[in-house]
Amino acid sequence: MSGNTAKDLMNSGCQCIQAEETLDRAAQMMKEMDVGALPICGSDDRLKGIITDRDIVVKCIAEGRDPSRTTAGDLATGLVWISADASVEEALAKMEDNQIKRLPVIENGRIAGMISEADLARNLPEDKLADFVHRVYARG
Repeated sequence: MSGNTAKDLMNSGCQCIQAEETLDRAAQMMKEMDVGALPICGSDDRLKGIITDRDIVVKCIAEGRDPSRTTAGDLATGLVWISADASVEEALAKMEDNQIKRLPVIENGRIAGMISEADLARNLPEDKLADFVHRVYARG
């Protein structure tokens, strides 16, 4: 394994969407960055949650809400994160326990990056990756 900590595993090119920004802006940012999720930060630059492309579709559009009037903060969910110095095993366990595929990494009280399935695929041995996928997708 190439890294021993969450910081070693994470993608540091993570950009927050501010809680007061609209979901149409969130969707534009996701398209521009080619990502499926964004951490949501408040005016204090602290993590408030995470929003996914699926959240926008299911919790806004499918419910007849207007994405140009609904804010990221309105849908802020999943305040699950891990410390940058946590072990890779702790990060995997947190993702498995919470059935999530993306995990924000916090360092010095601020978001430092995000661990995604792509990061796991690049850094984990095949058997460990297969075990993670089985635990996250097969649990019901």
